[in-house]
Amino acid sequence: MARFTIHLPAALEKKARRAAKADGKSISRWIADRLGETMDDSLPQAVLDAAGAIPDFPSLEQLRQGYGPDAPRD
Repeated sequence: MARFTIHLPAALEKKARRAAKADGKSISRWIADRLGETMDDSLPQAVLDAAGAIPDFPSLEQLRQGYGPDAPRD
């Protein structure tokens, strides 16, 4: 596991330590968890649940009708 140092303003450090304590975690684990949540590249469950919720949304083929063929690509 990597180690690094961060510098926080005193007020932010105090808030982070309180939040970590409330979650029953070390400050290191709490920060790692927050970074993991922030950097998670998966879609939120609400977005996944909404997929296909509009049954009459046009298909890709219908959306492209009338535009002609794609331009050549490099």
